[in-house]
This record gives sequence, structure tokens and C-alpha cells, in this order.
Amino acid sequence: MRRARIATVWLSGCSGCHISLLNLHGSLLDLLTQHDLVYSPLMDIKEYPRGVDIVLVEGAVANRENREMAAIIRERSGVMVSLGDCAVNGNVSGLRNPLDYSGVMRACYGEGGEPEAGTVEQLAKVMPLHQVVGVDAFIPGCPPEPLLIMQKLEQLLNSG
Repeated sequence: MRRARIATVWLSGCSGCHISLLNLHGSLLDLLTQHDLVYSPLMDIKEYPRGVDIVLVEGAVANRENREMAAIIRERSGVMVSLGDCAVNGNVSGLRNPLDYSGVMRACYGEGGEPEAGTVEQLAKVMPLHQVVGVDAFIPGCPPEPLLIMQKLEQLLNSG
């Protein structure tokens, strides 16, 4: 049996979903003895690889960098899963949506309202992942229960 290539990605969110992954304890370790974790913020890999079978994406799309990363992930992955309420519906990251963003920028950066060079360009509106790229499955929760994550992973691995 071919080992599945699994990835996890953290966009704009609090990292609580990745903590839920760690809360899988031995179950995650058992899973990774049968499959390969090829990309994650828990690893020191800088470029998202090609040929990922299943990717769990935590966080909303809040800036240009997130949007570009979402497109790369979609292109290079078979099954894309929105992990947690920020990815599923914008949740905490989307709380800034009703704000007058120009006022926030002026408050942060002064009258010019322009961020310093090297600062990531924020989008006018935070969006859940499926509003930016196609998503194949959703695991809601803030953060999702570790058991639900494991059940969905097992379901996806057994259906492929």
C-alpha cells in the first residue's frame, strides 16, 4: 500500500487547530507511521511540496500571502480540508471585517496609512478558505475536537 502524503498549513488564525492535532497524542503518531507528513508548521520545511494527497488548512484568508498560499496548496494537493472555524467561516480572523479598515491603517501607521516595506498586504475582507479556492471537506470547531480530526483523516485515507 502506498503511503499517503499529508500536509497541514496555518493561514490567519490562532494555531488552536494545530494544538488539536497535537492533542491526538499517540493516534497522530500511529497515523504517521503509516503515512508521511510532508509539510507543516510543526516542521522546518519552507516550500509547499507537490503531490500532497491530503492537506488540512487552518485559518482564514486575510492577506495577499494567504491568498497566494491557498492557490499553491490547491494546485499541489489532492484533497483540501478546511480545519477549524476560521477556515470554515472566517471566525475570529473575520472579526475585523466590519471595521473601517482605512481608519485601522491610519491608527497603526499614521496619517499616510501605508504599512512599512516588507509588511504583508492585508485584504479588504477576511474570507473563509472556500471563498478563495475549492475545498473538498470541512472540519468545523474552534478548535475542532481531536477525535473529529482523526475520524475525518481516517475516512479520507480509507476512501482513497
